[in-house]
Amino acid sequence: MRRTGFFKCLLAATVAGVFAAAPAMAETTLKMAYALSTNSHYGAGADAFAKAIEGGSKGQLKIQQFPNSALGGEREVIEGLQLGTIDVAIVSTGATLNFVPKTGVFDIPFLFRDLAHARKVLDGEIGQQMLAEFPKRGLIALAWGEQGFRQLTNNVRPVAKPEDAKGLKIRTTENPIHIAAFRELGVLATPMAWPEVATALQQGTIDGQENPLSVIVSAKLPQLQKYLSLTAHVYGPALVLMSPSAYDGLSDADKAMFKAAGHDAAVAMRNYVDAVEKSGIEEVKKQGMQVNTVDHAAFVKAVQPVYPQYYKQFGKELVESIQNTK
Repeated sequence: MRRTGFFKCLLAATVAGVFAAAPAMAETTLKMAYALSTNSHYGAGADAFAKAIEGGSKGQLKIQQFPNSALGGEREVIEGLQLGTIDVAIVSTGATLNFVPKTGVFDIPFLFRDLAHARKVLDGEIGQQMLAEFPKRGLIALAWGEQGFRQLTNNVRPVAKPEDAKGLKIRTTENPIHIAAFRELGVLATPMAWPEVATALQQGTIDGQENPLSVIVSAKLPQLQKYLSLTAHVYGPALVLMSPSAYDGLSDADKAMFKAAGHDAAVAMRNYVDAVEKSGIEEVKKQGMQVNTVDHAAFVKAVQPVYPQYYKQFGKELVESIQNTK
């Protein structure tokens, strides 16, 4: 790969204060942020991304990882990408909804049948058209990653049917699509930034939270929660995003390298999710959590009154085209 054009871009970026690299330096370091630990699906994705970039650039580019919300919550990280103070990030659609509202369609409860269905949609025309919306909002979307299906945990009681959830104070993301469904179930939905959740659970400010098994395991939630109910209520995509300040001046070859690295990150996240879906339930049981299945059909029926709101927001044709993808 020719790197001359690339390093001219880096020199210009240095003047703008985006990269702290001098033209004579052999290496340039890019900042990569994400909310979870290195021992998570986000960490697996970040490692795969870093290896691809460092290998593809023959060591001239390094990726410095900032896990555990070290550079702020997901909203702040996305704003950092827009400003150019952060170069790369892995985030959830719970955060991108505030910047690219159309991504919220994937957060509709009980939209996807299973992981294979979700991946088919994201890898297909619908998902790829959605990635193309990000540059309009000052962001570059390299690839769809994954978190898996979101499950419910709490410290009050097992939730096996919709009425069991009524009255529980559950932390949610700042995602009105999720919140509308929870309120329909009688849940006291409490939007809260992820870094605040552990303290809120310890203090009893909230009864529980909802996240994929990949997060429940990596964030050590069995130490804070008694009950895990396998609601599989929402599929959780993730996104590998990049700052236009870092991306736009790249050569076509370098852009291809970053997109390929984003794909590697997505594959690593999916592999992590596949593994934790097989082992995660037994793992949390060993740590003392009580795990129960739910009446899935009853939950699907309970949230149907909210669907007209989703049709109005995203278009019934789009929602049904996702549901009907085979």
